Amino acid sequence: MDITYLGHSSFRIKTKTATVITDPFDPKTVGLKYSGIDGDIVTVSHDHNDHNAANLVSGAKKVVTGPGEYEIQGVSIVGYPSFHDSKTGDERGKNTIYVYEAEGLRLVHLGDLGHTLSEDLINEIGDVDVLMIPVGGEFTIGPREASETVNKIEPFFVMPMHYQTGGLNPTTFAKLLPVEEFLKESGLPTENSPKFSIKKEDILEDQNTKVIVLERK
Repeated sequence: MDITYLGHSSFRIKTKTATVITDPFDPKTVGLKYSGIDGDIVTVSHDHNDHNAANLVSGAKKVVTGPGEYEIQGVSIVGYPSFHDSKTGDERGKNTIYVYEAEGLRLVHLGDLGHTLSEDLINEIGDVDVLMIPVGGEFTIGPREASETVNKIEPFFVMPMHYQTGGLNPTTFAKLLPVEEFLKESGLPTENSPKFSIKKEDILEDQNTKVIVLERK
């Protein structure tokens, strides 16, 4: 399985049977380029322009936009309801957490999560190999809450998203914190990489959590 970062909260997850695109964004809203993206499956965590631009993904056969259980081209997807804020959605609405299973691996994309997770939901999500988590604050959980969430879920690999970076629209995203704030807060070993390739057999049962900061494609 290969994972590449397309920017903001969008990743490309390429398995042997399908390519999944998470939270495609409108480049005019976000400020980053977003073109030439193709995939079989698109998942949308919530209906905001910086996460729901499924029309920009070429070749998509299925767009998943909310909670439920889906089986598409050898990829199992389960969506769990959550909120975009800490006030049960009163400020920014609902958010969907997605769990993907393929090739023996379990990946979780938290979308624009705006609150800490309950123990019940963490238990329901279960074991996590790769966790994609917002860390920039303002519109989502910030570095401290993200670090606490990582400690509770205990994934093998963490991929930060939704943080301040060059090129973001300053009108909307000026208050987002850079990824370095999360790295400092978490204190976890970190690796920078242009792409992340993983097989289930490569993971050791007793290995510690590691942060993978992917370069934007």
